[in-house]
Amino acid sequence: MILKTVKASVRHSMLPAALCLACTTSLFSVHALAFSLDDVASQAKGLLDKPYAAPASNLPNELRTLSFKDYQQIKAREDKYEWADGKTPFKLSFYHQGMHFETPVKINEVTATSVNEIKYDPERFDFGDVKVDKDATKDLGYAGFRVMYPVNEKDKLDEIMSLLGASYFRVVGKDQVYGTSARGLAIDTALPSGEEFPYFREFWIERPKAGDKHLVIFALLDSPRATGAYRFILRPGKDAVVDVQSKVFLRENVTKLGVAPLTSMFLYGSNQRSAKANYRPALHDANGLAIHTGSDEHIWRPLNNPQNLAVSTFQVENPKGFGLLQRGRDFAQYEDLDDHYEERPSVWIEPKGEWGKGKVELVEIPTPDETNDNIVAFWTPDEQPKPGEPMQFDYRMHWTKDERAQLGKDIAWVKQTMRSAGEVKQPNLTRKLDGSIALLVDFQGPSLEALKPDAAVASNFSINDNAEVLDNRLQYNKATKGWRMTVRFKVKDPKQAVEMRAALVEGDKTLSETWSYQLPPNTVTAQ
Repeated sequence: MILKTVKASVRHSMLPAALCLACTTSLFSVHALAFSLDDVASQAKGLLDKPYAAPASNLPNELRTLSFKDYQQIKAREDKYEWADGKTPFKLSFYHQGMHFETPVKINEVTATSVNEIKYDPERFDFGDVKVDKDATKDLGYAGFRVMYPVNEKDKLDEIMSLLGASYFRVVGKDQVYGTSARGLAIDTALPSGEEFPYFREFWIERPKAGDKHLVIFALLDSPRATGAYRFILRPGKDAVVDVQSKVFLRENVTKLGVAPLTSMFLYGSNQRSAKANYRPALHDANGLAIHTGSDEHIWRPLNNPQNLAVSTFQVENPKGFGLLQRGRDFAQYEDLDDHYEERPSVWIEPKGEWGKGKVELVEIPTPDETNDNIVAFWTPDEQPKPGEPMQFDYRMHWTKDERAQLGKDIAWVKQTMRSAGEVKQPNLTRKLDGSIALLVDFQGPSLEALKPDAAVASNFSINDNAEVLDNRLQYNKATKGWRMTVRFKVKDPKQAVEMRAALVEGDKTLSETWSYQLPPNTVTAQ
């Protein structure tokens, strides 16, 4: 099971002309420095010539045994933020090592003339009631860092990016709270051999100028079977945008390579209600996987919390985009005053250039509660490079609450998927359960709003042979000015999944995205 990163805030000299980057000391100087992705890529390639060395813990026992509650007491001091006295609106704060964050992450500052490590300083922190022997911490580093920027109020710093523990990172825009996370790379996710988690072992952060509206971050990725160089350009705003350039090298062959991986949480929602009485109608960071294929089809796959590990693949050549989205922005859909799931951003991956043949893969892992990130989505190429050969994937990440923007204005989307026990209406108007499953899918959007209620709208519906369809109806929905599809069916083998797809059409014209749904195995009782 993938454990959720500890929530930050919300839950988480002279430089020679030929730069020697065989080591990671990162202390350079020049008359005029031009630090680039190629510099980090040289380091990544250099690591291939050395045996993989796992990061070693340097954490004293008193910090290793901290409870989560005590770890949260260690706060970064605002007056000690990096660039606290600078004119730039960007500031950096740092995470203290502690609890299971045992190994330091090297963090460097890049200026016009130098690259210097930002050394650990206990004076940057308020330890609260936590008693720490200063002598025991003198050789520590930082567990990660936060990017601070006034995105909500002009004169108030907000945490807009968090990198804690070196593997995961989160970003938020205006009026958003942390939800879905991202990683640099995924290796062998959901395979019996076990997943490998590449991590960012070192960062280089460019000191921004006073007028800069973006922040540039370089990162060196490492793992037993892969290394990589990354360049992130963070652009804060209503929607946060992160441009990613990457160069990845394999140390040895891997079975499955996950590019632009996203990690999220889905416990329950309208398509899968809570098994226990709960005042919250839904509890999730994202409720669906969206894909924009190279052939211009839009696919929406509602998420599940399955009984068993589930892996779904979508063959897509040159994808135009994919992401884990949080559809539904009304507080009443969640009713949570503490965690505000309605404010958690959707994350959309927009590939740059042609990625070739491959597939988007969705991994759903059973979880009993919301403390685990149980959803993973990524792109995996059909062909991988040979070990040592560079592989480049560039993309833009959108952290947004405007999920409809990725669809365009001429297509309808799935507002919600609801599951119910199937029933039939008797002659006396009472309803009788008949042992079937009912799925109700609400489609809405401009393409439907422009139609009259009696328009000849139909559903292109298909289902695999593990179900017997009893009823398939399409009704105009006056409340949404859209259409509701109701499918009632019986499952033949409860141990097997039921796969189905549907899209609304009017004649030869496609009106909506494609609803692609899986009823997981072992979710119904045998009849």
